[in-house]
Amino acid sequence: MNELHTLQQWQDALQESDGHPLFVMKHSSTCPISAAGYQEFLFYETELPKYVAVVQTARDVSQKIAEDTGVRHESPQVLLLKDGKAVWHASHYDIQRDNLAGAEERSS
Repeated sequence: MNELHTLQQWQDALQESDGHPLFVMKHSSTCPISAAGYQEFLFYETELPKYVAVVQTARDVSQKIAEDTGVRHESPQVLLLKDGKAVWHASHYDIQRDNLAGAEERSS
């Protein structure tokens, strides 16, 4: 899993989604709900690239993700990107391995 620290890293990930889908998670390091979602995301096994932006240390990245995808910011939140667009997203308790797998299956 790759951590997004800069706007350039986010732009690179967004461009990478042009070739194939990938997951991006916004994670709050101080929220227990986010910690639970992060564990689900962390242990979800996939061949797709996975990225995470920690909102406390990459607030500008988190805001730019919302702006570029048109998906209102929430934390925790996972987006599945394909061709530069969010084709699926989930937040809070909906971040579960089964939901991630379903989204990935529908995107292929």
